[in-house]
Amino acid sequence: ELRQVEDFLQEKIEEAKQARQEANPFYVEIEEEASDTTDTTDTEQQLERVYDRLIGKRYPISDDSTTMVLRFYPSGAQTDIGYIENLYGDFRGMVDRMDPESYHPDMKVVLAGRLYRQLVEVQTIWTDIAGSFGVGVGTVLLLVILYFLYKAYQARAGKRFDKKILLQELGRAPVMGLVIGLPLLMSLTWTGGVAYLLFGKLNLMTSTLGLVLFGLGIDYGTFFYPRYAEERAEASSVPAAVETTFVHTGQAIAVGAFTTAGALYVLTMADFKGFSEFGAVAGTGVLFALVSMTVVMPALLVVLERSGLLDLQATAGMQAEPENQYRRYPAARSIVVGGLLAVVASLALVPRLGFQYDFGALEPEYAEYEQKDRYVDRANSGDGKRRNPAYIVADSQAAVPEIVEALREKMRSDTTSPTILAVESLQERFPLRDSAQTSKLKRIAEIRETATENRYLKDETSDALERLRRAAQTQEPITLEQVPEFLRKQFTTKGGELGKFVIIYPSVGLSDGRKSIAFAKDVGTVTTDGGKTYHAGSTSIVAADMLLIMQREAPWMIGATFAIVALLMLLNFGSFRWAALALVPLVVGLLWMLLLMEVAGLMVNFYNMVVFPAILGIGNDAGVHIVHRYREEGPRSLWTVLRSTGEHVIIGVVTTMVGFGGLLLSFHPGLNSMGTLAVLGLGTTLLAAIVFLPALLQWLEDREGLSAAWAEENRSGAGEHSPAD
Repeated sequence: ELRQVEDFLQEKIEEAKQARQEANPFYVEIEEEASDTTDTTDTEQQLERVYDRLIGKRYPISDDSTTMVLRFYPSGAQTDIGYIENLYGDFRGMVDRMDPESYHPDMKVVLAGRLYRQLVEVQTIWTDIAGSFGVGVGTVLLLVILYFLYKAYQARAGKRFDKKILLQELGRAPVMGLVIGLPLLMSLTWTGGVAYLLFGKLNLMTSTLGLVLFGLGIDYGTFFYPRYAEERAEASSVPAAVETTFVHTGQAIAVGAFTTAGALYVLTMADFKGFSEFGAVAGTGVLFALVSMTVVMPALLVVLERSGLLDLQATAGMQAEPENQYRRYPAARSIVVGGLLAVVASLALVPRLGFQYDFGALEPEYAEYEQKDRYVDRANSGDGKRRNPAYIVADSQAAVPEIVEALREKMRSDTTSPTILAVESLQERFPLRDSAQTSKLKRIAEIRETATENRYLKDETSDALERLRRAAQTQEPITLEQVPEFLRKQFTTKGGELGKFVIIYPSVGLSDGRKSIAFAKDVGTVTTDGGKTYHAGSTSIVAADMLLIMQREAPWMIGATFAIVALLMLLNFGSFRWAALALVPLVVGLLWMLLLMEVAGLMVNFYNMVVFPAILGIGNDAGVHIVHRYREEGPRSLWTVLRSTGEHVIIGVVTTMVGFGGLLLSFHPGLNSMGTLAVLGLGTTLLAAIVFLPALLQWLEDREGLSAAWAEENRSGAGEHSPAD
């Protein structure tokens, strides 16, 4: 800043010299030189901005004197939304008690600020999630109830139309809502209780678990109940139908739930709390969904059937289903080849799939905040570039100059990708060491002498020069106690200690995560010439560290998750072949999803990352159920499997897609991206499960590989207890 003043005075001198020369009638310019006349306007404007930033107006008022801004510095954590909510609530109560209109009818007090924006953002997200969740839940429950009614009607009447049975089943719609709703509600409330006991509250990532666990719970329910209804349609008694469903479908549900929960529990090892807490709560929630749908639901079905509220007994005269008639899955080879080509294309393009580092692109416009922030802008002054600073707290006031010098050396050496705009400390303006004080007073004396005695400037009476002459009258050191409070407060700690920290302003926009990481690397750790190490802190540095943790942990978490799923599949099926087939919908569906993301220009971001566990769980379930049922029925049974289990898979995935589809209505770009990715990923997983996997099974069946494997398993299992036993 002193250098800017010195440059300004020198430019003023050169300007005065040029003016005098041009005013001399005997002055003749011998050579025509390029125009390089000095213009002090830019330098003067820069000094004005510096002055406004440091000193500002006596009161922070707008140019038209209609708005005054009061700034309050909070004592609580800026990341504590509950604290911010209470803070603004207290402010609002205080303003209401003051009754501004009683002073003047046009007087009003507007609460704004960056903390208010955080509050508006979180409240909007919660409202949006609640609205989207409500739409999704209502639609999904309606679809599931209708599907359960259809299965109940089919169990009693088969494929014939019976008006009486249809009306009876429609009257039982509330019972169907109870069948799916009660176990689902139990699992969600159990999970909420565990989340409270473990962590006390939800974070931004775990708050989305309602949608994920709702989808998985519905998924398990749409496998268990339809199979039970099919068993009852085949004239099985209630106990026999429950037992058969539990042994076969329940086993598949359990395998899918255990693998999904195991994969989610891998996340608990992450340092990033968003991941670790999400994994702990989600994994537990999946196990609760398993218990509620395989223990509570069958008990509920037995009670309802025995009480007469539910009737799935086949009526007399209902036509029995024809024996299994072999039908070959069409175009199996073409589907397999086409699907594998898409997998190869996905593997080639996956490295190009990007992560959305620009957090600003994920934020909507908050009209409520923007409208109030305009009042603040009216009275804003100073350098608008100096935003989002980081802070370093020193051990003592004497250590501050060393930290500043280390940062300045970083600024001088980093010429390729600089991220530091400016470094400030109280000691630079008010040095503590005698040598520094003498040096600064000497420079001020030179400025004073130039401004008042230089022959080109002493007659200059401009406002800028007069202000400099007044400011340069300091002739002896100023103690920190003499420093005005408005200058001291920005260098004062919460404990009242003065001048013990350094302010570092970034030169890059920190809404871009990559730039935030670069800034954090430059200033996060600072080592002075004396070997002392200091660490900077700010919300942007915390965000950068969070991104770095994610980048570091994501590869091994993905690998560990897949390893857990594959291992549990292998333990369940006892065969590499069957375990690999059960993984096909998950792996192929995910790769197809990544391919479509790259083609459509979609990116992974903080919000839509939470969709992956849902895709993992449902893709996992689909493969397990279809392969389990195929092994149960044997070769040449693909159409039987698809008519029954395939139907259950479709309903389970479609209802979950509808649940997440509610987020497509969200105005928030981040939440909207969750809905988009969920619909896309669940759609590709569904296609992989009911199109690609059956085609692959048919192709392997044609090659007699699966038939031989199935026959070998039956021979090796001869004499052992059957699953029903």
